[in-house]
Amino acid sequence: MSAIDLAVIAGDGIGPEVVAEGLKVLDAVTNGDVERTEYDLGARRWNATGETLPDSVLEELRGHDVILLGAIGDPSAPSGLLERELLLRIRFELDHYINLRPSKLLPGVTTPLAESVTAKGIDFVVVREGTEGPYTGNGGALRVGTPHEMATEVSVNSRFGIERTVRDAFERANKRERKKVTLLHKHNVLSYAGHLWRRTVEEVGREYPDVTHDYAHIDAAMIYMVTDPSRFDVIVTDNLFGDIVTDLAAAVTGGIGLAASGNINPEGAAPSMFEPVHGSAPDIAGQGKADPTATILSTSLLLAHLGREDEARRIEEAVVADLAARGSQPRSTTEIGDAIAGRL
Repeated sequence: MSAIDLAVIAGDGIGPEVVAEGLKVLDAVTNGDVERTEYDLGARRWNATGETLPDSVLEELRGHDVILLGAIGDPSAPSGLLERELLLRIRFELDHYINLRPSKLLPGVTTPLAESVTAKGIDFVVVREGTEGPYTGNGGALRVGTPHEMATEVSVNSRFGIERTVRDAFERANKRERKKVTLLHKHNVLSYAGHLWRRTVEEVGREYPDVTHDYAHIDAAMIYMVTDPSRFDVIVTDNLFGDIVTDLAAAVTGGIGLAASGNINPEGAAPSMFEPVHGSAPDIAGQGKADPTATILSTSLLLAHLGREDEARRIEEAVVADLAARGSQPRSTTEIGDAIAGRL
């Protein structure tokens, strides 16, 4: 295997702290087989230069194998500016049309759910469409600042975008033991987009006779997520619903401090990007309080995406062992990273 050509965007808040531990573990499991380029993108650059993501930097990112991102967002920048102009732009420009979020209750992890639920186990993955929906910026506002202000936010859903997402979900389900896909939407009231999603699932599903599929309204799915999460295997849904359901999924499997994610370009036409689900948490930045486990698990997803399955599995096993051994004594960000890297 050739060395991994990795772009690193540590970002804001606790991002640099957790990324440092993710890189430590990545180096340990690959014996340093990582060539990395660090990019100063985020609030600090914006405050200094007014830049978020220059075109030249975007082109440089395209040339790497993969990207590791820490966190984006800081109160010194206008709300949503960094997320839209940096994070979402990377996802859209690099065609990260699959946002992949595994949700698994690992040994040694506590959950707010009842024993009767957790005894059955929680192990599903959410395949969220990443480049359409209401996050495309299709909308506008009229009469801003007046009592008659109007705002629209249009959800964009194409057959092309939906089909490639649905097909990815069926492919993933076909490789899993239970082989089941669940569509989450709200087609009883969002009839145009909802029925396009439903028809696409039904049509693509015919090509996968070994994979079953069903449907749940998104509001009902929120109930199932806390009363019977073991019913899910592979969830497929749109950008907005996926954003919501994955945070609840993280909560029932130990919290966002353990939640990893990948922004995937499945064809490899551009580098995919891996990041923890949590935000930049500026209130605890620089204090060594952030749990880097989500970032470390994101490096496992990164390696699996590159076909380095054995190394990916070893990281997950090291994390599981660390979680099982954790006691009540708090540890710093660095101590957790050292402990997991030491198991490799």
